[in-house]
Amino acid sequence: MIDAEFIDVHYHAGPDAFVRRHGVMEAGRRYAALNGWVVLKNHLGCTASQAWEARQEGLPVSGSVVLNEIAGGIDYRVVQRSLCHHGDSEARLIVHLPTVTGRAHQSRLKRNSAHWILDEHPIRPLTVSDGEQLNAQTLDVLRMARDYPIVISSGHADAREVRLLIEAAVRLDVPRLMLNQPANPLTGLDANALLELAQAPMVYTEQTALTYLLGYQPWEDFSRVLREVPRALYSSDLGQTSQPDVEQWQVDSLLWFERMGLGSERAVAVSRSHAWEMLRVEP
Repeated sequence: MIDAEFIDVHYHAGPDAFVRRHGVMEAGRRYAALNGWVVLKNHLGCTASQAWEARQEGLPVSGSVVLNEIAGGIDYRVVQRSLCHHGDSEARLIVHLPTVTGRAHQSRLKRNSAHWILDEHPIRPLTVSDGEQLNAQTLDVLRMARDYPIVISSGHADAREVRLLIEAAVRLDVPRLMLNQPANPLTGLDANALLELAQAPMVYTEQTALTYLLGYQPWEDFSRVLREVPRALYSSDLGQTSQPDVEQWQVDSLLWFERMGLGSERAVAVSRSHAWEMLRVEP
């Protein structure tokens, strides 16, 4: 079992599409110092090999792959390649469906592009549906979750697509589906909607600190998700140079948990137990 007091399933280290506060090894060292575990995320694609390198140095790191166009898109072979890079791990690889979808949204983040190539040749948008139903490539990736050590994440699917993904997960017997920061304006699901969607037993709901920090989500909704939604996961979605560092996030989180009256058992569940239940590779 991962020996950590908390698990952050969503942290951005460099190199990435945007300039980040820390590289992978430094991020791993900071999580280790706090007795945490971190799952790296990268809009350019795969962090699996970086996570493997970090684990060789004894650092508490696992990886993910984001199926954006620049990484090869929604393709089962991209997932297979990432699994090869990830190697043996106690934690499943998180497979994020596309995060660059072309949908209009003006981010409140202050951030800079990490490379001139991305300025001249931006990541092309991809979506999981054709407007009415999930595309065949997305269904292929969903089916993989039955046989491979992966967790499917909804990426930046919109609210309608999230419902399509859950319906397909039920129909295809997908064992675990993570709703990726669903309070973000690109998805726009509040606590009431998430309570309904979490009735599907394979659904894990990610609640990021960043959606609250950026003012995308009011305090009442932020706290209600963490108090009430079944299998809620608390993550940071940090790593930006304009946002708090890991240590400050941990201090702020403890204060927030106390303010919302979370209670010690529920605090452990949202910050560790639910994530481990989702990520754990069965023997």
